[in-house]
Order: sequence, then structure tokens, then C-alpha cells
Amino acid sequence: MTQLSEQEIVNGCRQGQRVAQYELYRRYNRAMFGTCLRMCGNREDAEDVLQGSFADVYGKLDYFRGDSTIGAWIKRIVINNCLNHLKRRRLRFTELKDEFSPAQEDKVIEPDRSMDVARIQEAVKRLPDGYRTVLSLYLFEGFDHAEIAKVLNISEQTSKSQYSRARKRLREELTQETF
Repeated sequence: MTQLSEQEIVNGCRQGQRVAQYELYRRYNRAMFGTCLRMCGNREDAEDVLQGSFADVYGKLDYFRGDSTIGAWIKRIVINNCLNHLKRRRLRFTELKDEFSPAQEDKVIEPDRSMDVARIQEAVKRLPDGYRTVLSLYLFEGFDHAEIAKVLNISEQTSKSQYSRARKRLREELTQETF
């Protein structure tokens, strides 16, 4: 059996072919679920957002122009749906009144070899929505603070402060667990 190209899958989905829709889902569901889970913070919400996102993908494929990969286009839809989900849950950001110092963010921290991925993931899930969202967009999705500010409709300063506070809170959570 030959593997379908990305363009063949997109064309098949546009024509409503179930095989193409399944193939698109099969190729991208795991990565997109990871994004949803990191941003939403719990499995149930992540599953709901993922399901809605793929429904949006299938419904909006006529708008896909091919300027990027289909995976990047899907990821944008998933991130937007995660953000909308969080906004519905009243995602709040705290503006910093004092000047933010980038030097605060760049302190070198020696990794604790006893921390495993599952512990870190659980600690990230416990972060407040605003912290978790900025941290996820910055660290895991590769957005810079200007992009985060635009997407979340916050100032770049707020993005930086939320990221800094998220890192601090995450560090505190992880060090408390070891004692």
C-alpha cells in the first residue's frame, strides 16, 4: 500500500473522503493532543479541544492555502482552540507594575537529576492557567514573547512576567516535592 502525500490527503479531505480524514487525524492527533494537554492542563479538556479542533480542520480545509505545512496549519487551529477554551474559563494575566528585568529570567539553574518527565508534567499542570499557557507557548510551542502577546492580547511585558513567574512557581513546586 502506498503512503498518501500530504496534498493527496488534503484533497481527499476536501472531497469528504473518510480514508483521507482518518489518515490526517492519524498523522497529527498525538502531537496535537500533546499541545492540548500542555495548554489545557487536564486530559478531559485536552480531548474535548482536540476533537473540536479536528472538526474545525475538516470544516476549514478550503481555507488552507499551502503557505505552510498542513501540520503547522493544524497546530495553529489547535492553539487557537486551546486559547479560546482557556478564555472561556476566564484565563487571567497579572500585569507587572514594576519593571521586569530579563536578568531575572536568565539565572542558571542546575538540573535536579531526580526529576523525571512525569513529575515535571504534573507540576506544569498545577500551574495557574495564565502561567501554564505562556510557559507552554514559549517553551513547548516555540513562540517568542511578541507572538505570545499578540495571540493572547496582552503586553509583551506581561508575557515575560508570566513566563518568569511560571518558571519560579514550577521550580518551587518541584523543589517542595523533593523534601
